[in-house]
Amino acid sequence: MNKRLPNFIIVGFPKCGSTSLHYYLNDHPEIFMPTQKELHYFTNEKLSQLNEGPQDNKVNQFNISSFSEYQKKFKNVKNERVIGEVSPSYINYPECIDKIKEKLGDEVKIIIIVRDPIKRAFSNYLHLVRESREKQSFYEALKQEDQRKKLKYSDFWYYSFNSMYYDKIKAFNNEFKDVLIVKTEDLNKKATDVLKSVYEFLEVDSNYLPGNLEKRYNPGGVFEENLITRFFFKQSSLRSFIKKVVPITPWMKHIKQKMISKYKKPTPSIDKDSEDYLVDLLKEQVIKLNQEFQINIDDWNPKFQKN
Repeated sequence: MNKRLPNFIIVGFPKCGSTSLHYYLNDHPEIFMPTQKELHYFTNEKLSQLNEGPQDNKVNQFNISSFSEYQKKFKNVKNERVIGEVSPSYINYPECIDKIKEKLGDEVKIIIIVRDPIKRAFSNYLHLVRESREKQSFYEALKQEDQRKKLKYSDFWYYSFNSMYYDKIKAFNNEFKDVLIVKTEDLNKKATDVLKSVYEFLEVDSNYLPGNLEKRYNPGGVFEENLITRFFFKQSSLRSFIKKVVPITPWMKHIKQKMISKYKKPTPSIDKDSEDYLVDLLKEQVIKLNQEFQINIDDWNPKFQKN
């Protein structure tokens, strides 16, 4: 196997904290992470067919479409012991597993990030609201999901689909021998312990503490709309051009957070109709996750645990 290709992948789910984990791992001297987060190479063929939502074409243009292009993302590997990449879309399409194995081998390690699926879905929704792309209420958007699928919107618009964990996790767990499941809630509350377990899983120095551990990346929420927040959140040709020519680094993320923090507003609560809709839709999967994969759901929506 090519020594300049990933031997581990963080596969998702969207809006579960993969950005933070990417930058924490990148700080470790024995781990190489590419400058571009979210390559989406192994799902590019599928994602390229989902490009009809508002401004989807601007977002999807950053996906990696060829293996040679994928290889170039790892050309700067030096003496790092392990190489990784982050692409949340992989977990949503288990059909990409064969391609992952073909290019990276059977021994590649898989890290899956999960989060309370209702909070994840709402965070997903608020992300598109921040970008001025989502115009519907959360409940209306949930009800329109099937129609958006038919219209071939990007799957980032599929709020409930992105929170359907069980079958996808089971598929990856069946096909790869080394799978680690990380909860966003644990990463936020006890990052040191979580990172130690990740380091042990990757077989690197588990006592290393990242220098950026106190930082939070892409914290989410809602913000006042003005020139500054529109520049950082709204999809535009200028924003796309900057992302193409200037690699996004942790210090750039820190500057962004500092500039927009003064405009943050209280995050709205999830309305009851949306909450009940998602509980009914996802409860069986959540219970299976708890029973089969020992995922602790005590800090997830309490309605999942009620009979």
